Amino acid sequence: MIEPLSRSYVDARAAFLEAAAAVGARLTAHPHPLRGVQGEELFVDVAEVGPADADDVIVVVSGTHGVEGYLGSALQRHHLATLDPDRTTGPTLVFVHALNPYGMSWVRRVNEDNVDLNRNFVDWSQPVPANTEYAQLADLLVPSSWTAQDQERTLLALMGAVQEFGMDRMQQIIQGGQFDHPTGVFYGGTGPTWSHRWLRDFASRRLAGVRRAAIIDLHTGLGPWGHGSLLSSNRPGEAAHDRQVAWWHDVTSLDDGESVSAIVTGDWLAAAEGFAPGTEITGICIEYGTVDAITVLQSLRADAVLHAHGDPTAPEAVAVRDQVRAAFVDDDPAWLEACWPRYQFVATAALERLGP
Repeated sequence: MIEPLSRSYVDARAAFLEAAAAVGARLTAHPHPLRGVQGEELFVDVAEVGPADADDVIVVVSGTHGVEGYLGSALQRHHLATLDPDRTTGPTLVFVHALNPYGMSWVRRVNEDNVDLNRNFVDWSQPVPANTEYAQLADLLVPSSWTAQDQERTLLALMGAVQEFGMDRMQQIIQGGQFDHPTGVFYGGTGPTWSHRWLRDFASRRLAGVRRAAIIDLHTGLGPWGHGSLLSSNRPGEAAHDRQVAWWHDVTSLDDGESVSAIVTGDWLAAAEGFAPGTEITGICIEYGTVDAITVLQSLRADAVLHAHGDPTAPEAVAVRDQVRAAFVDDDPAWLEACWPRYQFVATAALERLGP
């Protein structure tokens, strides 16, 4: 039986650290410069289990998209609880807890700059990708107020836009990433964020000298309830994609237009090979389904309006955070139990492929 999802970042962090300490993990805490919703200090925590000098590592990351870290934290914690603390051979397990601790604490998908980390890993030495059609939807997606009348008016207008663009194109315009509307949804930012810089620096140091690394990035909010879709940031025919299919079989590339996600600009797994050029990296995103796409989008819109035009510290903000949480994690224990087998399969297959 998996322990229930934590109700706050503070509780999730404490439970993760306790589980890591119980198996003798090597722990490091990396402080974030800002504070959480309760005024608490924020950290990216790293727990390592296994030989410190192993040639191969498995990296499990939670909280790329803040609120989605509540499931990721629970899966990491349960994985730690299943480990043999005396294991001295095989790959080292590296758990990165709450890559976006600000978003996790404030129950947001985005970070402190309203940036979606998986739109932030573009090549910042080049002009950012254009998404000109987003401008036609920007004021509908994030209006200046969020009354019942505003919600009805803008949602009807967005449904009309679906008729104009088609559902697939509409999803791509909204979710693919945009760099011109800082208060909008799926915003990519103006440069590398704090979490981006931390991850790039950490990975380049930790993976230096490592022969092979498997990376498992944990996400929620897309696809059927409790099902973990396996998403690749590589194109079919690339060596990394071939390895992903050989290891995990049921893998869909983000670039083929057939996944539960839009084609994404600037996701970090696509950039991971550049973090440690001497390491063979095989990465996978597990995307767990929760509720329908409209409910998810409505929660993101409510959150964006709150942080752009409202007061995130006001009592009424609690209802918006509850709405976002309900869209990205299901506190029904049955959902958590449904999520575990896919994670276990992915982690076990990586361990077998990288085993001695």
